[in-house]
Amino acid sequence: MMFHFQVRVYWEDTDAGGIVFYANYLKFFERARTEWLRALGVEQHRLRAETGGMFIVSATDMRYHRPSRLDDLLWVSAHPMQVGRASAVIVQTARLGHAEGPLLAEGTIRLGWVDGERLQPARMPAGLHALLQRHSQ
Repeated sequence: MMFHFQVRVYWEDTDAGGIVFYANYLKFFERARTEWLRALGVEQHRLRAETGGMFIVSATDMRYHRPSRLDDLLWVSAHPMQVGRASAVIVQTARLGHAEGPLLAEGTIRLGWVDGERLQPARMPAGLHALLQRHSQ
């Protein structure tokens, strides 16, 4: 399942050269992943309260292709590629304007599931794991 989320570029997102600061794509990707989970019925604050666990980003691999600028509308995607018992790999892209627009940035984000108090790796709750597995194909 490919999920899409639109993001508008604001002043705060740009650098001194007037283009989106590279690290802000990670913020855009985070928003898209959060909204993807929300679309599946998973609210992260409620998930932590009910299970005691939470997702953390354990690794990122980013590639930048073209710049985006102030007022651009970005089409940010999130596609789960692999879901394990304690982690998930999400492939994400940012495109200009729409799903078929020019590719601006792409990345692979590895999420780990941890115990929220100890921040130690843990197994995802069975229901959450099954939900993510269903939407990763």
